[in-house]
Amino acid sequence: MNINADMGEGYGHYDIGNDDAILKIVKSVNIACGLHAGDATVMRDVCLKAKANGVSVGAHPGFNDIWGFGRRQIRMNADDLEYLVAYQLGALAGMAAYAGVKVTHVKPHGALNNMCAIDKSYAQAIARAIKTVDPSLYYLALSGTEMEKAAIDIGVPLSREAFIDRLYDDDGNLASRSNPASVIKDPVLAAERTVRMVLDGEIISMSGKKMPTKFDSLCVHGDEPTAIAVASACCDALRAAGVELVTLPEMMAG
Repeated sequence: MNINADMGEGYGHYDIGNDDAILKIVKSVNIACGLHAGDATVMRDVCLKAKANGVSVGAHPGFNDIWGFGRRQIRMNADDLEYLVAYQLGALAGMAAYAGVKVTHVKPHGALNNMCAIDKSYAQAIARAIKTVDPSLYYLALSGTEMEKAAIDIGVPLSREAFIDRLYDDDGNLASRSNPASVIKDPVLAAERTVRMVLDGEIISMSGKKMPTKFDSLCVHGDEPTAIAVASACCDALRAAGVELVTLPEMMAG
């Protein structure tokens, strides 16, 4: 199984999340590309540290919304969104070149990810940007959503994702962050759920509904104060259950 984390979300003099610690736990990272968070120096530094830790690197594009940390929905023309994402993919590719690593996947951030899950035009805009900038990049898409369909329809590599530290609604989409209970902060609970997800191949909604789900990667949010404890507990529990943790390219190669 692959475990990924969102990171590189500080900028300038501001640090958000403990990137150094997360990089020693997970096997893949999604790096903010300068709009919702991150800057050129942060991107370069995370790429260098990811290389040193044997961690694969992905792009984490978001809305141009640093004030709202990319968690506010923005309605825009799908073509403009496509170019905005392509712009961010190019930015991270440039910084990754300084570390001598290749970007391997793309995962939308925050509100963009939530909107792409249900909005076909947004989901396809991401896929078109990937196909234009680098058609070898995996579209790391929330399983069972419009993103998954877009990757298949547009013809870009697909990797399906589920979440370690988030709860789901009965429709298979992530529960809104407006509900404080939607984020799992208890490492023991997160570990138990994660092992069950991987071994049983299903996710469980907030109401207890069991939903068989295909996923190749599990995400933990690096900006949460409990990220280190949750990620460590989940990885330790998976290894104890006999699950090998690998990078996303290794996972997709079988």
